[in-house]
Amino acid sequence: MDIKILLTFLIGFFIVALAANEIAKVFQKIKFPLITGLIITGIVAGSSVLNFIPPDALDRLNFLNEIALAIIAFSAGSELYLNELRSRINSIKWMTLGQLVITFVMSSIVIYFIADQIPFMTNQPASHKIGISILFATIFVARSPSSAIAVINEMRANGPFTKTVMGVTVLKDVLVIILFAVCLSVAKALINDEETGVLFFVILFFELIASFSIGFLLGKILQIPFATKLDIKLKGFIILIIGFSVYAFSHFIKLKSFEYFHHEFRLEPLLICIIGSFALTNYSKHRIEFSEVLDDISPLIYIIFFTLTGASLSIQTLISVFGVAVALFFLRLITMFFGGVFGVYAAKDPKKYALIAWMPYLTQAGVALGLATIISNEFPVWGQQFEAIVIAIIVLNQLVGPPLFKWSLNYVKESHLRSKIPEFDGTRDAVIFGLEDQSIALANQLQRNKWDTRIINVDRKQEKVVKDFEVIELTSISLTGIKKLALEKTEAIILMLSDEDNYKLAELIYEHIGTKEVIVRLNKRENFDKFHKLGTLIIEPATAIVSLLDHFVRSPNATSLLLGMDEGQDSMDVEIRNEDIHGMRLRDLRLPSDVLVLSIKRKGQLLVSHGYTRMRLGDIITLVGGEISLEDLKFKFDT
Repeated sequence: MDIKILLTFLIGFFIVALAANEIAKVFQKIKFPLITGLIITGIVAGSSVLNFIPPDALDRLNFLNEIALAIIAFSAGSELYLNELRSRINSIKWMTLGQLVITFVMSSIVIYFIADQIPFMTNQPASHKIGISILFATIFVARSPSSAIAVINEMRANGPFTKTVMGVTVLKDVLVIILFAVCLSVAKALINDEETGVLFFVILFFELIASFSIGFLLGKILQIPFATKLDIKLKGFIILIIGFSVYAFSHFIKLKSFEYFHHEFRLEPLLICIIGSFALTNYSKHRIEFSEVLDDISPLIYIIFFTLTGASLSIQTLISVFGVAVALFFLRLITMFFGGVFGVYAAKDPKKYALIAWMPYLTQAGVALGLATIISNEFPVWGQQFEAIVIAIIVLNQLVGPPLFKWSLNYVKESHLRSKIPEFDGTRDAVIFGLEDQSIALANQLQRNKWDTRIINVDRKQEKVVKDFEVIELTSISLTGIKKLALEKTEAIILMLSDEDNYKLAELIYEHIGTKEVIVRLNKRENFDKFHKLGTLIIEPATAIVSLLDHFVRSPNATSLLLGMDEGQDSMDVEIRNEDIHGMRLRDLRLPSDVLVLSIKRKGQLLVSHGYTRMRLGDIITLVGGEISLEDLKFKFDT
């Protein structure tokens, strides 16, 4: 009977979680964080509104929370890769110390003295207020590595400030879990009026040592699935089982220690998981594959965790504590500001960092919410109000934190965003970097198709006589040199140099010119990823010829047509710029009888087009047909 009830609750919850994911995407469209949508959907589905997830279901589904917390800890530990922190270790050390100690100490003291302004802390004994204050302060220290990585990747940020931020962020999340394990034990003793003598701290010390030791053993266990050739999905499932097993083992030890010694010996599952992940990341060859598995399973885990957390909250409680949450949000901000100033001056970093050093550390997510969930379960009398305050603070941090982080990266000039794509000026221009037989042949081919073409010669030793188009000498690959070429209105740039020179050019074009179509002739396969991140079109000669031959074998007519080998036939990509065509259906276009539409690309995505597909400004339409008809259509779509 219990199994049937559990299955009923599971099915009902997963339906709610799927709905929460879709609703959260709507929140993203209006510039709200994903977790806000998940939490709000959970609140609405919970017992305080629709009661789709009743309190009894929350108790039975608590194991999902434990699995999610294990994965959150694994993710935090996997970001702490020591080899990537060494270059900025001094700055990371002092900034971490400033953010950890100053934020924790200042927050604890202030919250203790304003305790009577926080509803559930009013009239509580001083020892209880101390316990709750240090729990708040511990959560204030937590940061979100995933949010930091997302912003850094979006801004393509790189430099000393960025490296320090990344190092401090991941190191803080490891240290905050250690700090939390200590503070939770102390808070329990204070709130439950237990004795906190020497014996208490000796036992606490051995609990931490045991958690650390089991964590390193867990690191060995986590390597087992990666030593096999199992599918990535199956490896992810095994990681979930291992994570849940840590919690099950911790519960078992707590029950058995109380049964035999009348004292609960508490292992800290979060600490065990984060140490296990850290050990695998730094002391095994499976770091990259482990990260890929976590990336694969994390989205589903976060949907479950944030939705379940929202369902455990009362909307009335959340509204009643929102004012307190806003005040504590500003308290955290102020303490982090002072921590940032201390870190900059102690590390002797550039003084311009001092006033902005706190901005990257504001955002919070999984770790902070996970700690709040643990506190809510440990202290049921006031835990829900505590959790509601923390969730409100996290939502505020998610709204304010990323924009401030982006602004700080721009301020220190470490962001490398793509320049604005230039508007079409009516003339199709192509610029080819590299003077050689292939580039000359390409230039001739483009000119025959009515493209204005220039070749840029970077190698002074290379001398070839070219009569039909302009050859420009480039003395150095630099921003100054590129600016002199006036590439702003160029539709396509082709890079045919060494991979090193090609990458320098691709980066300069990405950040300062913005040309949409940059084609790279790749020399070494291992450089593929870095070019791909810049959005370039990559031609790898060795594989391109094999692919071309393959298509000739399987579809010779289509391949020869697309390559323009059939006399009078050609293919063409045309961007829709004519406002009169915007919103029209393909079937209403009145295309010439010798022209077919092969595909439509919209915002980087290929559409499966049919007669009822409506076209939009900016769509790229691939056409194939007679050369004269294609030229007529290009004029029609372009103007």
